[in-house]
Amino acid sequence: MRIIVFVKQVPDTAEVKINPETNTLVREGVPSIINPYDVHALEAALQIRDHKGGKVIVVTMGPPQAEDALREAVSMGADEVFLVSDRAFAGADTWATSYALYRAAEKIGFDIILCGKQAIDGDTAQVGPETAEFLNIPHISYIRKIEDVSESSIKVQRLMDDGYDIVESSLPLLMTVVKEINTPRLPSLKGKMAAKKAVINKLDLEALGGKEIEANVGLKGSPTQVRNIFAPKCQVQKRELSGTPEEQVAALVQDLRRIRCA
Repeated sequence: MRIIVFVKQVPDTAEVKINPETNTLVREGVPSIINPYDVHALEAALQIRDHKGGKVIVVTMGPPQAEDALREAVSMGADEVFLVSDRAFAGADTWATSYALYRAAEKIGFDIILCGKQAIDGDTAQVGPETAEFLNIPHISYIRKIEDVSESSIKVQRLMDDGYDIVESSLPLLMTVVKEINTPRLPSLKGKMAAKKAVINKLDLEALGGKEIEANVGLKGSPTQVRNIFAPKCQVQKRELSGTPEEQVAALVQDLRRIRCA
């Protein structure tokens, strides 16, 4: 069984700052990490492999420094890693990113694709389902537990607002997972040593189709563009209530009703 895990290298959100003059993210000096949801997807893939056999293949799209994320994946136990990287992929929105990942997945081959439910830098939760649509395969989002996997089917629990659904699907398929699905393992010493020597397979524009796909990737293939990024102004209003506790509660209720109707 071949299991692809899509991961994304993102800036550590605890360190992200916005340039007040340009309204753009300041990335210089900001440490990068594997998107936390994707780490749970990788752990889910490793658990399937450990119980059912097969190979875990981690794929990321990004600049050359995204190799660091792939080596971290190897240290956790990934069998093979691919870096989808080319200047032509720069500026991609979720649509163009999904298209490039679809071409990569087709080239690599898979039975299951796993992703985190969303990336913490964009929070769109679009890339996984969009990639599945390009591949024309089933997809299930917000997986909280994988109940059973066979060579041709899978049964999972999908998180819902008021509980969960049990969903069965044939393979191949794509799934996005939530943090409740597992606790990711820590890299082993053997894994860290393997990561240093790991071969990073690279897929550029030519490898994925060349001029045939050039209009569908990067900025050219992006129907949406970010025009501006800004930090919202923090507006705090404070009012002190007086009177008896009952009078204060009544005044608070009136204020809340007024805010709700505004």
